Amino acid sequence: MKNIYDPGYVKKLFNHMSASYERMNYITSFGFSIRWRRQFLTKLGRSQDKLHVIDLLSGLGENWSFLQDHFPNANFSALDFSEQMIENSKEKSAHLFKGKLNLMCEDILENSLPSDHYDIISCAYGLKTFNMEQIEILVKQVSRILKPGGRFSFVEVSKPENAILFFFYKLYLGKIVPLLGKIFLGDPSDYKMLWIYTEKFGNSSSLQTIFERNGLEVTYDKYFFGCATGISGTKIK
Repeated sequence: MKNIYDPGYVKKLFNHMSASYERMNYITSFGFSIRWRRQFLTKLGRSQDKLHVIDLLSGLGENWSFLQDHFPNANFSALDFSEQMIENSKEKSAHLFKGKLNLMCEDILENSLPSDHYDIISCAYGLKTFNMEQIEILVKQVSRILKPGGRFSFVEVSKPENAILFFFYKLYLGKIVPLLGKIFLGDPSDYKMLWIYTEKFGNSSSLQTIFERNGLEVTYDKYFFGCATGISGTKIK
C-alpha cells in the first residue's frame, strides 16, 4: 500500500497537478480559496518596514500579490519542493517581483534556511500533506527560522464539523472534483487525493499544542464554518 505522506509521492503528485492546481483550488473551494487567503494573510498585519518575508509550500505563488500589498518594502522568499510548481511560478515571480524574489526548490523538512531570520511566514493549503510526525518537524523549522517576535499564519482546507455541510463537502470534493480533474488532466486519481488528505487532516485544532510547545504563541482560526481552519501567531521573544 502506498504511503501518501512519503515526500517522493507528494512531490510526484504536485508536479503532476502543477499546471492546473491554482484553477482547481478555486473550483474545489467554490471560489472561497481567494477569500480565505485574504483572511489568513490579514493575520500577519501590514508594515512598511524592510522585513524578511517567506512563503512556505508556495505552490504557484497564489499568496504573493497579497504579501506584496501588505509588505511593500520587504525582501521576499518562497520555498516549495515541487520542481514543476517552482517552474510554473517563475512567470508570476518575474511579473510581481521583477527578479527580486528568492525562489527556492527545497524540502521544508530538510532545508538550508537561516535561523532567526524571517519576520513573516505564510503557508497556504500545504499542511494536509504531512502526517503528525512530519508536522512536528515542520513546526520546529518554523520556530527555528522565525525571528523572536516574528509572525506566522497557516491555512488549510478542512473537514467541517456541521454534519450537513460535511455531507455536501465530502460529496463535492470526493466525487465531483475528481471528475473536474479528469476534464483538466484526463486523470481523476490525483484530485481524489485532495479529499483523502483533507478527511485525514480534519482541522488545524490538533496542531495548536505542537506550535505552543515549540515556543510559539498561537490562535486557532476558523473560516466559513470550519471549511478552512488555520493557526496564526508569533514567536515568543
